This record gives sequence, C-alpha cells and structure tokens, in this order.
Amino acid sequence: MVNRDYIIREFGADIDPIELMWHRDDEDRLIEPLEANKWEFQYDNELPIPLYENKPLKIGRHEWHRVIKGDGKLVLKITKLH
Repeated sequence: MVNRDYIIREFGADIDPIELMWHRDDEDRLIEPLEANKWEFQYDNELPIPLYENKPLKIGRHEWHRVIKGDGKLVLKITKLH
C-alpha cells in the first residue's frame, strides 16, 4: 500500500534471504513494524536488534542497514522524513 505520506511494505515468510541484502536509502526514514514475528533489524557495524510491533526506528539518509528474517511475515509502515 502506498500513499503520499508512507508505504506499507510486506516481507513474506517465504522470502529468499538474498533479497534482504544490505542497502541504503536516499532519504531519512522512520520504520514502524506492524507485524514483527521475531524479525530483526541491523544498522551497519552494530549487532542485530529485535523488531517490536509499534516501536519505530529511524534510519538516516545513506545509512547502511538490513532486516533479518524471522518467523512468519514482516509488515512495515515506512515514512519518508523531510
């Protein structure tokens, strides 16, 4: 789902982990897990941290990061920060 303020992104339980590679984005973002299912988030040069439903994380512009597959699907609300 996409609108002007945010997108809802879903990662299925059957996703190939190769699709969860390290990456960076061109803008600051706020991610809010809507369904976490033991997935984790990792900033570059840091240990992975568990994702918790309704506990947002900020990702800075050009900051390397990735998600690590858990049990079931992951649903994120992603808001671009201005």
